[in-house]
Amino acid sequence: MKKLISAFFVTAALCGFSTLIFAQDEPQNNTIATPKWISDKGYWVIESNVKTPENSVIYFYNNDNELVYKEKLEGIRINWKKRRVLMHLKTVLEQSIASWNQQHLVKQNEMLVAIALRK
Repeated sequence: MKKLISAFFVTAALCGFSTLIFAQDEPQNNTIATPKWISDKGYWVIESNVKTPENSVIYFYNNDNELVYKEKLEGIRINWKKRRVLMHLKTVLEQSIASWNQQHLVKQNEMLVAIALRK
């Protein structure tokens, strides 16, 4: 009985080891497609309140975590789950980063987001 149990464990260990060896031979495809609305130049943060959803502040940052643009929106509800809104935010982000790279000044409330969302 002991020989049978030990033979079972040895066989199970060899099968497990060979499975690990063959599993590593497969090419690993860990590349995840990033959505088109994600910019490689920076990111944005939307600050809003549940009680006043039509008032929000959007902060745009570059990859060095430096504020490049800030806009306060009043009377406009931002539905950040829609692709169109996300693409407009990406466009404004890239415009503001290009402007910031030239002047190194933080701009505020130039209505870039409000104009982009009304299109």
